[in-house]
Amino acid sequence: MRSFRLLLVITALALIAAACGGGSGTTGGGTTGGGAATNPNSPIIIVWLPNESGAELKDARDAIGAVVGETLGRPVEHRTTTDYLIAVEALANNTAHLGFFGAEAYVQARDKNPKVVPLVIPSGADGRKETAVYYSWLAVARGQEGNYQENGVFKIDNIQGKRFSFVSAQSTSGFRVPAANIVKYFSQQEKWKNLTTDELIEGGPNKFFSEVQFGGSHQGAAVNLLSGKADVASFCDACVSNYVKLVEGQENQPGAVYRVLDNAAEPFDKFPGAEFVIISSTPVINAPFVANSNMLSADEIKRLQDKLTSDEVANNPRIFATKAEIDAGFKPLFRKTKDERFLVVEDSFFDPIRALR
Repeated sequence: MRSFRLLLVITALALIAAACGGGSGTTGGGTTGGGAATNPNSPIIIVWLPNESGAELKDARDAIGAVVGETLGRPVEHRTTTDYLIAVEALANNTAHLGFFGAEAYVQARDKNPKVVPLVIPSGADGRKETAVYYSWLAVARGQEGNYQENGVFKIDNIQGKRFSFVSAQSTSGFRVPAANIVKYFSQQEKWKNLTTDELIEGGPNKFFSEVQFGGSHQGAAVNLLSGKADVASFCDACVSNYVKLVEGQENQPGAVYRVLDNAAEPFDKFPGAEFVIISSTPVINAPFVANSNMLSADEIKRLQDKLTSDEVANNPRIFATKAEIDAGFKPLFRKTKDERFLVVEDSFFDPIRALR
């Protein structure tokens, strides 16, 4: 464990340097730096987690960027990333103005820099924050689901000893929530009564898992499962919705079967028709857009909140994509099924995630 933590520190330092240096993760040709905060005409840097950094989501990112740019009268640059730590450190170290983070990544960024604040979250289908959730899945390859059932009921007992893939230690639904659920469930057993989240990070002999992998993104964790590198993987419904379809069972329920689309974009393009089964599904607080109030003024943040929560944005099919837009080939960040919109929330909204740590 000590060696793993040392590796995290070394990795974080390297990634901070990369984030501050404006390397290959930047789209739009700009670099970031603390000086950007003092120039009202400098570009607004929006940093994206790996899950939302794929080329297929460029139009969706640009739609958000257009609203931000129009509202603040400033150019916008998107910083795509290949690692959660890059995004977290960009906000925490005053090298990005905005980001779209899971709750855990937001909490970690705020722990490092209290000036990082929630901007808005996408609501539930009924337009309320109380229903603003997505789902953290535990999934197995089709054909293996019987190993995780008892009398027809799905149970997670047999995940112990398996090869497991999380997403990232900064992921809410790909690590924090599933890890907390696993610890809560197995600590009722005498053998695992002292199990902790930290012990789930490393696999091996006498460990809870025989092997532990981190996919780096929800897509990466799913591919670890589909490629046979992992027996069980944790990833979220929203992050793979552009690549798979429900073919059996009830959406977001144990027993649901999902199939990779024949025309799925990378990294799913190598697995057309592959199927996986959900053995556990947990609702998770929706991911927020977050702002660095060292980089943006209170007035700018208020203007962004007013614009993003407007009916105009709620009805923008490139932000909350309609079925027609999706059927036409648009790959969305958010979907319009009923009354979805952005809502303002306070930092305390994310206390349930803090309670899992």
